[in-house]
Amino acid sequence: MARPEHAGLLDELLWEGRILLDDWVRGRGGSAPVIEPATGSTLGRIGQATAEDVRTAAETAVRAQRDWAERPYQERAAILRRAGNLCQRHADEISQWLIRESGSVPAKAELEIALAAQECYEAAALAAAPYGEVLRSQQPRLSFSRRIPVGVVGVIAPYNFPVVLSVRAVAPALALGNAVILKPDRRTAVSGGVTIGRVFAEAGVPPGLLSVLPGGADTGAALVADPDVAVIAFTGSTRGGREVAIAAARQLKRTHLELGGNSALIVLDDADIEAASAAGAFGSWFHAGQICMAASRHLVHASVSDEYVARLAARAEKLIVGDPAAGPVHLGPLIDATQRDTVHRIVTDTVAAGAGLVTGGVHNGLFYRPTVLADVPPDSPAATTEIFGPVAPVLTFSTVDEAVELAGDTSYGLSLGVLTRDVMRGLALSDRIPAGLVHINDQTINDEAVAPFGGVGDSGTGSRHGGTQANLDAFTELRWTTVRADPPHYFL
Repeated sequence: MARPEHAGLLDELLWEGRILLDDWVRGRGGSAPVIEPATGSTLGRIGQATAEDVRTAAETAVRAQRDWAERPYQERAAILRRAGNLCQRHADEISQWLIRESGSVPAKAELEIALAAQECYEAAALAAAPYGEVLRSQQPRLSFSRRIPVGVVGVIAPYNFPVVLSVRAVAPALALGNAVILKPDRRTAVSGGVTIGRVFAEAGVPPGLLSVLPGGADTGAALVADPDVAVIAFTGSTRGGREVAIAAARQLKRTHLELGGNSALIVLDDADIEAASAAGAFGSWFHAGQICMAASRHLVHASVSDEYVARLAARAEKLIVGDPAAGPVHLGPLIDATQRDTVHRIVTDTVAAGAGLVTGGVHNGLFYRPTVLADVPPDSPAATTEIFGPVAPVLTFSTVDEAVELAGDTSYGLSLGVLTRDVMRGLALSDRIPAGLVHINDQTINDEAVAPFGGVGDSGTGSRHGGTQANLDAFTELRWTTVRADPPHYFL
């Protein structure tokens, strides 16, 4: 099958077999194939970085960052705006790589690119945000706080939304005067790595300020351990996040962790069941369920559960699963065989534990049918595990207290959706459940560049992305400064 057509931004002649340091160069780790999950075809080869490449990138970043931080904020803001414009201008080209490399359907790719552009625009505004305050003091002096760049930020991004989950850390970090070293997931290193490097270079980011280093776990470990990297922004699995946190803690290094989820969608007895089933279908099956915020557990009042399950299953059976590059489909492939096997094992083990398989539970290659499980035991794998696949486990409850207990019976705390005609009732219920994101009368997958994003518990270290305050906290240090007209007289 032919490779994606290029309009220039992602021309393979530039990046084939290479990584981005101060220029596109051969990685010391050789190269790896870029695989299309839908077909197994090789779309190209991407360079692989080693620990030595990380060290080189960090040393270069330290030098580049000093000059970048001294530039006027208007200049940094203008570059971020141009980056947003470039995302939109090259949307068709970027979209083709998202479709081919990550298995995105076109609507998901379009949404992701729009979100990435908005992240750049919001970061441009962040460059001009107030960055300190004048403080009262008992002494005859000027006392104030001022936010300064942390220096070099390491960004480790996942495969599922590779563009936006890179940009949401890269853009604000750059806007606030930092250098960035980006390690994209090796499975989506073009859309989640090359795209970012090319967009920001074309926008005017100086050479060496942003490096793109695809590679494996050893590359990520070197990035976390590097003494010149002050902050790590990691998005990925809870297991991976724990390893990053432990390694960073050895150097007392700050980490911002956005991890997994086992999010509940609660359907109360007064909900519109037709609308609820539509919300539930999107929450569990968008991008084949490969989203940390996905509706992993459908908690449905017993009085409406049969109708809800029937409507949800009817929706599942109408959905088309297939290659998103070959024609209109609703769900594309899972990213690889390991993920497919994990999803299928969760489904089969949950059925063995007593759940009813209403529809789905089968796959053809990496294409997994949207699946509905009914009467799911609370202690079964589908109820206790992050699935990261197109599976909707339905559990029932009889009282609000029981719904609260079921929703909170997880170590995760990312997103929560509550569907009810009584919005104040839904809000009161949500206050009893630990979650970083709450959506009344909506499903669990929501994101905006202006909104704080992050989870609690095994879902991460709180809101470290989105909105002015979260980004300032993530990518700057707060420094106290005092100024006197003359030195004071001390008694010693």
